[in-house]
Amino acid sequence: MTKRVTTRTLQKMRDRNEKITMVTAYDATFARLFDEAGVDSMLVGDSMGNVIQGHQSTIPVTLEHIIYHTSCVTRGAKRAHIVADMPFMSYGASIEQAIQNAGRLMKEGGAHAVKFEGGKHFAELVYRMTTIGIPVMGHLGFTPQSVHSFGGHFVQGRGDAAQKLIDDAKILQDAGAYAIVFELIPADVAKRATEALTIPTIGIGAGPNTSGQVLVCNDFLGMDEQFTPKFLKKYANLSQTIREATSTYIEEVKQGAFPTEKHSFE
Repeated sequence: MTKRVTTRTLQKMRDRNEKITMVTAYDATFARLFDEAGVDSMLVGDSMGNVIQGHQSTIPVTLEHIIYHTSCVTRGAKRAHIVADMPFMSYGASIEQAIQNAGRLMKEGGAHAVKFEGGKHFAELVYRMTTIGIPVMGHLGFTPQSVHSFGGHFVQGRGDAAQKLIDDAKILQDAGAYAIVFELIPADVAKRATEALTIPTIGIGAGPNTSGQVLVCNDFLGMDEQFTPKFLKKYANLSQTIREATSTYIEEVKQGAFPTEKHSFE
């Protein structure tokens, strides 16, 4: 039986300086492939708003969307630790609402933990959730659900904001968060924050000194040739592969080269 990666596993990895790998996943097929490759954790991210649904931001993603896609991912992954994003307005109105929604992500979606954005303001929520058995991963730096407040996608945590970010990270840890994502912050700030904490930190656009890294699967697989931010490394060019395979299929069907006798039933 495959041994599941848990919050405790991730903490042990951090303690022995073993880097943690995380990718986003939105369906059972990709989850199975990532699982077989050996990824430690998968995030069912509200990034699906951009890469799956075709929106310009994560704002339109609903709780029902996350529950559905999380249930798909949990059926495909047998080993990885599965984290579900709490989408915009699923946790900000009240603690009671947030707890109920997080509970649905775990009960209906099968998530092993939830992630939401924000610092000191959400410390009580982190505490309440973790004391009733809902593991919480924090998210600081650039927080995509606040894109309209930021006025776009910009690096956070520079200058005087650096210490506030580190302080927020400590507050989330003290409240019970088992890990924190740092997005789009200077590498030296991420290093200082990681050294100030005892829990794992996961970076995206935060340099090499966090406990681990996370990337959106569609991005590192090269499924959008137009998306080329500085922090992204593309490990494949699936957009070209998919187009070429599809073009070959179209050509063979039109020429009568597919299907052949090999692909037919008597």
